[in-house]
Amino acid sequence: MIVIENAVISDDIKEKFFVCDLEKCKGACCVQGDAGAPLTEEETLILEKVFPEVKPFLTEEGVKAIMDKGTWEIDMDGEKGTSTIGNNGACAYAIKDEKGILKCGIEQAYMEGKTNFRKPISCHLYPIRITKYDQYDALNYDRWEICDPACALGKSLGVPLYRFLEGALTRKYGKEWYRKLLEEIEGKKE
Repeated sequence: MIVIENAVISDDIKEKFFVCDLEKCKGACCVQGDAGAPLTEEETLILEKVFPEVKPFLTEEGVKAIMDKGTWEIDMDGEKGTSTIGNNGACAYAIKDEKGILKCGIEQAYMEGKTNFRKPISCHLYPIRITKYDQYDALNYDRWEICDPACALGKSLGVPLYRFLEGALTRKYGKEWYRKLLEEIEGKKE
C-alpha cells in the first residue's frame, strides 16, 4: 500500500501493467456492467450545464435516454452515475467511431472544443476506482475480464498502470501529487 497525501493506493496500481487495447475490447467498459459511470456531485452539475454542447455528438438512443432520465441518474446502489440506455448499464454518452469502437460523446465534444469538460473522472481513471472516505481516498485496481487485452498489451509494452494513467491521475490530484507518486514507486525525482 502506498500513501500520498490523502490517497491510499493499492499495490496493484504500481505492480500491474495496462494499456487500453481498443482494437480488441472495442470500448466495452462504456456499455457493459449494471450502471453508468460513477459521478461526483460536481460532475452532475457539469453534465447538466454542458449537455447542449454534448448532445449533437450523441446517438439518438442516448439522447432519448437522457431526455427521459436526465443527464445523470441514481443507480441501484444509491450512487450517482451517467444516464444509461434501458436498464442494462450501457452509458447514454457512448458513441461508436467508424471502426465500431465505443468512445465517449462528452470527450468527443471536448476534443472538438465545444466544452472544457473532458469526461467523468471515473472514466478517465478506469481501471482505477476511487472509494471516498472521510479522511482519505482509496484507489484500487478494478479487475474485469474485458480488460484482459489491455493487461496483455501493457505487459508486452512494459507500461505500468500508474504510468498509463498519468494524465488522469494528474487531472484528479495534480502534478505535485503525481510527482510524489513516482518518487514513492520508482525512487527517483522527476
